[in-house]
Amino acid sequence: MEDRNQQEPGSSNAKAGSSVMCQLVSPEGDHLGAALYLPQNVGPPQLQEIVNHLLQNICVLAFYCSSYRAGRREDKLPYAFYIGDEELSVQLGAYMQQKNANVEVTLRIVYQPQAVFHIRPVNRCSATIAGHTEAVLAVSFSPDGRCLASGSGHKNWVLCIAWSPDGSHLVSGSKSGELILWDPKTGKQLGTPITGHRKWITAVSWEPVHLQAPSRRFVSASKDGDARIWDITTRKCVIALTGHTNSVTYVKWGGDGLIYTGSEDCLIKVWETSQGKLVKTLQGHGHWVNSLALSTEYILRTGSYDHTGKTYSLARYKKMRGNAPERLVSGSDDFTMFLWEPTISKQPKARMTGHQKLVNHVYFSPDGQWLASASFDKSVKLWNGITGKFVAAFRGHVADVYQISRLLLSGSKDSTLKVWDIRTHKLKQDLPGHADEVYAVDWSPDGEKVASGGKDRVLKLWMN
Repeated sequence: MEDRNQQEPGSSNAKAGSSVMCQLVSPEGDHLGAALYLPQNVGPPQLQEIVNHLLQNICVLAFYCSSYRAGRREDKLPYAFYIGDEELSVQLGAYMQQKNANVEVTLRIVYQPQAVFHIRPVNRCSATIAGHTEAVLAVSFSPDGRCLASGSGHKNWVLCIAWSPDGSHLVSGSKSGELILWDPKTGKQLGTPITGHRKWITAVSWEPVHLQAPSRRFVSASKDGDARIWDITTRKCVIALTGHTNSVTYVKWGGDGLIYTGSEDCLIKVWETSQGKLVKTLQGHGHWVNSLALSTEYILRTGSYDHTGKTYSLARYKKMRGNAPERLVSGSDDFTMFLWEPTISKQPKARMTGHQKLVNHVYFSPDGQWLASASFDKSVKLWNGITGKFVAAFRGHVADVYQISRLLLSGSKDSTLKVWDIRTHKLKQDLPGHADEVYAVDWSPDGEKVASGGKDRVLKLWMN
């Protein structure tokens, strides 16, 4: 006989004895309706159904005003759920028992929308590309993922390469201090080398395309202690950012129009880009700043392209950033990292410790929810990209870890690439194949393939 008093998940009238009072909250902290009594056998799959259902009810006007087919299962968005900094992977009852939680206290559950496309778990080398006569120090896919650039030598070592976010240009910087502009369609150099720096180029970053289209300006950092903004139409330096007292090791052009420079003087400086004035200085590191990363980096890198090939940028940037400020993370020779919100405060939001040697590289996940760090202590560590809290350590490399990409792929001095599972915190795939140290790795923006290069002077492409 049917029980007419049986309650559906999500009912606020379910009995408290067998239920858990839950409040669903957006990543920005907004409540999704009123608190609900949910049965203890509800887990992430049921929570996804509830969140999609509630959001569709709230967005009923959008339902009627668009071609969005809310009733189709395939149109429902995937979500992950977090209680505190921990992802919920079990049913509510099991979680309450594990944590010995008080059922009379409302459980705050943050729902986090996931990427609408999947990263393919690369597991094989699909191509080995020879041609470089020196070690490959940099690899980078184009914003649409269709082309790959690699850096080895001009007249000297190519230390960095960067695609313009509209995909129309590529710039490379070398140990000779020269910058060379390239036409990706023809592969030819555009004009003579751009000069002005007195020592080698350490990093390059383009102005985001939602601030200037088509792409026209980029900023370079140098061991000479300066950063310079260049205009590719005049091929001249339009602004010199001076103020560091030692080598500028890293530079990022942020989505809000600010430029961030990290230096061997232990400082991070924030600049406005119309006149090059110093906005603020971020202090805290006790040794060189080696690496910088932005929470908005994936959107800034892909610029006009999303994974479906559509071309828009400002709307994507605003959607990704939401109401939260752009976050910056810095990694240092002092074994630590700092998480900053530079538009809000000069004080760090979090200090992240745990590495036993210098932090060589830091990187945010595409959604900005996670960040990873690579260290010469042979480990990769995973952190909460919003709070800076430690999540997990990945150990498996037997030598220095040089670079990481697209959560979570690492390349090491031990000649291997490793793919890590951020859910299980375990090694997902070991990718041997290089004959020597792996200096550079990149996961394509469309998530389909990986490129790596290193001391053996070859490029390798990895796919599923």
